[in-house]
Amino acid sequence: MQFDWRAISGPALTTATALTAILVDRNFVAVPNPAPLFVCIVAFAASLSGLASGMASAAIAVACSALFFLNHRATPGYDTADLVRLLMLAMTATGTAAVTGLLRKRLMDAFAWERRHHATAERLSAALDQVDIGIVLLDSDTRAEFINRAFRHYFSLSDDKADSKPPFIALMYHGRDTGAYQLPEEELNAFIAERMEMMRSGDSTPININLADGQVLRFSCTALPDGGRMLSYTPVTDLVRRTDDPSRAEYYRSLRGGGNRGLIRHLRAAE
Repeated sequence: MQFDWRAISGPALTTATALTAILVDRNFVAVPNPAPLFVCIVAFAASLSGLASGMASAAIAVACSALFFLNHRATPGYDTADLVRLLMLAMTATGTAAVTGLLRKRLMDAFAWERRHHATAERLSAALDQVDIGIVLLDSDTRAEFINRAFRHYFSLSDDKADSKPPFIALMYHGRDTGAYQLPEEELNAFIAERMEMMRSGDSTPININLADGQVLRFSCTALPDGGRMLSYTPVTDLVRRTDDPSRAEYYRSLRGGGNRGLIRHLRAAE
């Protein structure tokens, strides 16, 4: 059986403090009322191990205080002032144990929920990294909170840059600077401005984006309840190329030299 030192530390410390106070008071010098110290120990016990440890420490504190006051005057016994002190200590220690123990429970429940939430987020992130649809989650300030592996691959985005939470406009400029889009240079700025406007307005109309390596991605924007956006880039090359001119099949086959396994599969329709 595992030894739970947290559960017994509060009662043990209360007992040790009380016995020390009684021995010193009777054999050496007069010791003032240790009730404030007991209350602090009760709060420590409840915060360390919970309500049960705090209540046990409070009970020990009251019992030891009764012993402390028993011979604390010329004649053994208690007077009204002693009984009032004991009652006040019992109420204060019990209240402290209850409040601190309940606060600790709420805090531990919050930590447990956060751990479960974090574990779920980790599993979801790992799952989204396995799909061939590019996914970007933007916060309300249009900064990328999550960029999955497929998007990084399509746009040659380094992990360092993706993990730095870049704004969406920076992702668009990255695609422009790396020559990811199959567009004339004079049309790129208008293209970027149009994508930015669609993202800001939450326009969910899907559009096709032609990449320089021959792939076609269907872009869609979804507005989220917190003001953020989810951007998806679905590969639709095989669907789009069915309507392409067969005379351009040699061109599409030439694009396979880049080593993109997904592209080889998608461009078969062009043959």
